[in-house]
Amino acid sequence: MSPESSVNGGKPAGHQLACCCGSAGCSLCCGCCPKIRQSRSTRFMYALYFILVAILCCMMMSPTVAKQMKEHIPFFEDFCKGIKAGDTCEKLVGYSAVYRVCFGMACFFFVFCLLTLKINTSKSCRAHIHNGFWFFKLLLLGAMCSGAFFIPDQETFLNAWRYVGAIGAFIFIGIQLLLIVEFAHKWNKNWTAGTASNKLWYASLSLVTLIMYSVAAGGLIFMAVFYTQKDDCIENKILLGVHGGLCLLISMVAISPCVQNRQPHSGLLQSGLISCYVTYLTFSALSSKPVEVVLDDHGKNVTICVPNFGQELYRDENLVIGLGTTLLIACILYSCLTSTTRSSSDALQGRYAAPELEVARCCFCFGPDGEDTEDQQNVKEGPRVIYDEKKGTVYSYSYFHFVFLLASLYVMMTVTNWFHYESASIETFFSGSWSIFWVKMASCWVCVLLYLWTLLAPLCCPSRQFSV
Repeated sequence: MSPESSVNGGKPAGHQLACCCGSAGCSLCCGCCPKIRQSRSTRFMYALYFILVAILCCMMMSPTVAKQMKEHIPFFEDFCKGIKAGDTCEKLVGYSAVYRVCFGMACFFFVFCLLTLKINTSKSCRAHIHNGFWFFKLLLLGAMCSGAFFIPDQETFLNAWRYVGAIGAFIFIGIQLLLIVEFAHKWNKNWTAGTASNKLWYASLSLVTLIMYSVAAGGLIFMAVFYTQKDDCIENKILLGVHGGLCLLISMVAISPCVQNRQPHSGLLQSGLISCYVTYLTFSALSSKPVEVVLDDHGKNVTICVPNFGQELYRDENLVIGLGTTLLIACILYSCLTSTTRSSSDALQGRYAAPELEVARCCFCFGPDGEDTEDQQNVKEGPRVIYDEKKGTVYSYSYFHFVFLLASLYVMMTVTNWFHYESASIETFFSGSWSIFWVKMASCWVCVLLYLWTLLAPLCCPSRQFSV
């Protein structure tokens, strides 16, 4: 055994440098890592960079973190003065700092979006840059985020960047809603395809549909009990009534004869899933609504239109902040990574697979068993990476970076409380805001409109072909 191979359990020392510059950033570091596709490894690394910056933004929006840094970091004030960030580094916290950091991250993904335009093979020079050089790209991301603090005329920049962020964030929300609608149609089409060979798929469809409608109805009843009162909460009552009516409307339209004639794959499974999502958005919006306080008969302030256990829950701020931030980042990552798969990208552009090509599977989101059989031959000794892009790219590199660019803007607007940014902080983010409330309400209505359009579009445009 050569001296080089004695390092790290027989692996050459050069493999350590491959983590910084190689084409597979995840599994080259240690032999105990599971096998992973090159395309997934690359997306994981970009997602990791995104998570790091998103966590940094949450920390910048936390006065508690700034206070702890001031108390526990030696020479903190001298350091702040040295980097010209103010006596207590006030320029490195708050909404303006988050705007600058997210500007740097958005520029990072914008540069790679342009760099990777029209790449069809992973063997090109630009593809190697996309799939490797992780250490240098981390330095580039850090430099862009840091350089944003030196942009001249900060006030004009922040005012202009705020509107750009709002537009990008709304586009990202639109992509999320399109994915929900696409997922609903894909699920129903896949399981319906199995009924031709196995009648048990009918039972599966019926059971899942029943469960989803039960969840939607139960959620609306729960909110009617805990978020309304006999003589108050008129707004909540109207919203619950409207959203319950929307769930009933989309269900009736989905099984109407005119829609069934043009789209035989339309059914209650899709409308049940959309109803569940509408119920979730309604609950999330009501939970984000600022609390209403009135005076009782004894002259004391009483909170109305919220469940009593909700007030107890918000007392543990650290738990709420940590859980809420984790769920926020997880949902954003799911939308980013899901929207860049080949099937979802095609669906967002209106291209769908033919129903007769569907193979019914319980886990229809993933490929069929044995999908990696051919790729197993591409696994090299040492790196536990499946090079699945030898014949061509399996996703659009440019579109991948564009979605992460929009996600950067969505994070920026979300953690800074959208249009109420002056007094925003991560501690108050989960306690209620009118901006967040109306954004979620609008998302709910847009989701219903998108689903209705997929049902009614073939009737409105009979000359065009629609397949969902």
